[in-house]
Amino acid sequence: MKYLIALLGLAVVIGLAFIASNNKKKIKYRPVIIMVIIQILLAFLLLNTKFGLILVKGIAAVFEKLLEYAAEGVNFVFGGLTNEGAFPFFLNVLLPIVFISVLIGILQHFKILPFIMKGIGLLLSKVNGMGKLESYNAVASAMVGQSEVFITVKKQLDALPPHRLYTLCASAMSTVSMSIVGAYMTMLEPKYVVTAIVLNLFGGFIIASVINPYEVDEKEDILMVADEEKQTFFEMIGEYILDGFKVAVIVAAMLIGFVALIAAINNVFELAIGISFQQILGYIFAPVAFIMGIPMSESVAAGGIMATKLVTNEFVAMMSLAEVSKSFTPRTLGIISVFLVSFANFSSIGILAGAVKGLSEKQGNVVARFGLKLLFGATLVSVLSGIIVSIVL
Repeated sequence: MKYLIALLGLAVVIGLAFIASNNKKKIKYRPVIIMVIIQILLAFLLLNTKFGLILVKGIAAVFEKLLEYAAEGVNFVFGGLTNEGAFPFFLNVLLPIVFISVLIGILQHFKILPFIMKGIGLLLSKVNGMGKLESYNAVASAMVGQSEVFITVKKQLDALPPHRLYTLCASAMSTVSMSIVGAYMTMLEPKYVVTAIVLNLFGGFIIASVINPYEVDEKEDILMVADEEKQTFFEMIGEYILDGFKVAVIVAAMLIGFVALIAAINNVFELAIGISFQQILGYIFAPVAFIMGIPMSESVAAGGIMATKLVTNEFVAMMSLAEVSKSFTPRTLGIISVFLVSFANFSSIGILAGAVKGLSEKQGNVVARFGLKLLFGATLVSVLSGIIVSIVL
């Protein structure tokens, strides 16, 4: 039965992408089919094999060790402010982003990260039927973040036509940045975080190939990655420390506002009609949860969490999931966890448009115009990843 629901889910996702396609005649179905098969194989490898278990444990152990190192710095500055046994979210989950941001800066400074991004991007371009720039950008987004990635391609930004710019932005919204992965691993099982990152990478190509198909001229597809401004090692360290702290503070501010807002709206709805706002959203998103392989008995609660992610952000949704996780089966928990690991939410439209506008006024306006279509495509990517995981769990 789960395979029939998965097939239905795949048909619905590809069908919705097809309806939104700007050039249905140019869709290349062969790369789409190949990438769906690759997604299934990778999900099976990561979740159902000993090799996958060892790999995920290894990655999780690395991030666990990084979080331990980060805790040394956090405790030095904030030690004594919390009670023994307490778990302050800002200190334990968000501030470690500062340390991981520094590590990314070091890898960038010594040209290790650009080399990896170019290599994987070139390999992916052979599979996805897209250009080298699009493939590089998808990998780079997952490593340096949805805003920072555009700095690395700023040499080409002004010359990009809208259809290629859409694909770059869609990849950025569908993935998550490496600096924040450690924070996710404190809230979700690491194996689902790792699986989601891999699946979303291919899912972004799949949905973009259907919604926004086009041919790339090989002669024009030259990857010119911008060099960072020449800085000394310690100048770079200082910059990335401040950048990481800004991210932590921004996420904290968003959480304070959104969690308080959701609590207030829920209370108003409960007083007025006896049902919370999240429950109403849950009924709206229940069909989506069902085609992702979540049983009907759990689909309303799951739908509420999925909708919360869309209208607020993934952190708020992960916190909501933690509150009700015991009421879900392990399979449902896995599907929802994978769905939550992406930047597909309304606030990302503004973040992307702002990031591009900072580099190119004209292109920033272009991004703002197709913002809702970007969110639609990125949400389909998250749904697709959930469906793929439902097949192997």
